[in-house]
Amino acid sequence: MRTLGTPPFTHVSFRLMPFADRLAALRKQRGLTQEALADLIGVTKTQVYRYENNGSQPTLEVIKKLAVALSVTTDELIFEVDERKADDSLLLLLEGIAQLDPDEKHVIKEMVEGILLKHQARRLFGGSSPTTKKAS
Repeated sequence: MRTLGTPPFTHVSFRLMPFADRLAALRKQRGLTQEALADLIGVTKTQVYRYENNGSQPTLEVIKKLAVALSVTTDELIFEVDERKADDSLLLLLEGIAQLDPDEKHVIKEMVEGILLKHQARRLFGGSSPTTKKAS
């Protein structure tokens, strides 16, 4: 497993890759075949091929196993590097939120978690989620 402070990837090219491409690149960087990765995470070689070629999306449980097998966090596996950096305006908001009473903090936390969950679902499942509404 990675230690804190260690860069998640050794190549800048990982920064703007879709999940399937990032998975394949990480696997190759670690010197693993699709079959070896499949054995590590308990799926078939064909299933790993599907994950790497947008034929199938892994479950959250499989994503956890992939992260362990590839020595990255789940965030590093799913999100682009730039998406994990907090900007200064968000840090200022967090400082303000820290001063609110516990009930207000709880409401904000629930709202943010809901938005993040929706965003993760869209990213994972190709830009749509079950709650996405189409314009009439």
